Amino acid sequence: YVQSHGVDLYRRTMYTFWKRTSPPPTLSTFDAPDREVCTVRRARTNTPLQALILMNDPTYVEAARKLAERVLAQPGTTDERLSKTFYLVVARQPNEREQGVLRRVFETQLTAFRNDADAIQKLLSVGESPRDERFEPAELAAWATVASLVLNLDETVTRN
Repeated sequence: YVQSHGVDLYRRTMYTFWKRTSPPPTLSTFDAPDREVCTVRRARTNTPLQALILMNDPTYVEAARKLAERVLAQPGTTDERLSKTFYLVVARQPNEREQGVLRRVFETQLTAFRNDADAIQKLLSVGESPRDERFEPAELAAWATVASLVLNLDETVTRN
């Protein structure tokens, strides 16, 4: 499997070229059918490999950064932005407990990133899309971490 670049990089995976002997590894991990016969219902499993892909694969790290940039581009308080992030992903407002967890994660990550410039650089350099330079790097990294957390919720990943 060879990653595309440029305008083809962000195409849907339905356009991915498949070799029967070597399907795209991410799709295999998420139980994608082999395309040899029509599949009405996909098998569904939950494995640690799926969680590792969702947290570490460049596609998902970059998606979290872009979600963070989208939320930061909107005016609002930290709590309003946390609610907006959650709403954009899950399509509902977070309850008080969820809001509190998101706030604590954001504050913890912001403190950690402000003390570790190397970690900021490593996180924000993942992916091919350029980083929006309008945002302070430590804050963007903290928001990207919160976005990743929300993108990895069971409620986000599974239908039910």
